[in-house]
Amino acid sequence: MFADQDKDDRPLAPGLYLVATPIGNLEDITLRALRVLRRADRIACEDTRQTQKLLNHFEIRTPTVSYHMHNEGTRTEELVAELKQGARIAVVSDAGTPGIADPGGQVVTATLAAGIDVFPVPGANAAVSGLIASGLPAETFTFHGFLPAKAGQRKTALEELPRGEITHIFYEAPHRILDTLADLEAVFGKAQHVVIARELTKLHEEFLRGSVAALHAELTARTSIRGEIVLLFTLDQTENSSEKKKTSLAGEVSALMKSEGISEMDALKRVARERGIGKSEAYRELQREQNRLR
Repeated sequence: MFADQDKDDRPLAPGLYLVATPIGNLEDITLRALRVLRRADRIACEDTRQTQKLLNHFEIRTPTVSYHMHNEGTRTEELVAELKQGARIAVVSDAGTPGIADPGGQVVTATLAAGIDVFPVPGANAAVSGLIASGLPAETFTFHGFLPAKAGQRKTALEELPRGEITHIFYEAPHRILDTLADLEAVFGKAQHVVIARELTKLHEEFLRGSVAALHAELTARTSIRGEIVLLFTLDQTENSSEKKKTSLAGEVSALMKSEGISEMDALKRVARERGIGKSEAYRELQREQNRLR
């Protein structure tokens, strides 16, 4: 028997409960989460097999039902119908907080629209855990979820990030991290400081901090990269555009190409971003300057 099991006899109010579960270390489950999972009428799981391991560990017998990205629409209707009858339903993802880069948002919207209470049951979250131990500013941050899998879309997403005292947080898959670091280097330069938090709360938890070039080289040298990854960084404020304009745009592009070995287009995009102008405007200026030199 577990310590909390018989100590709180309060009935569970009807409604939807968003229950955070451990992201690796089972000791991160909260007493409240255990109580809710035991006393709910049903637990909606991203993967019932994964959640069953957690439930078995804590000797929880509550029935489960699948709730994932492929059945989110139809399952939401079923769950809301039960909630309207006074049910108490818990929602969990495979790990962490439901609705944060995991299913959960749709059923919350529908539940609230039906006038039914939604209760957050806080707990483990990889993004926040990575942030507080990163050494980066934590006063202002933005969680972006996963970057696009396609290289072109990923670079565009990076190029559109705001600069300043804001920490950008991403989740990334181990098989894509090298490509993502290469894109970070191409967009922001080799010296861009990044933090990689890998396997948070697990046995092989690891933090890597340094320039994007150094971390890319370190991970490239490994035989394999495993585990869920949180990627964090801040971007320096854009240099004063009037000062930048005193320098030839073509000269800046050429210097970047030589110093960092990047393509003309990647160099042009970075110069445009630093000058605070659009890529089309920068391209036209580059063409004008190149034509004058011919």
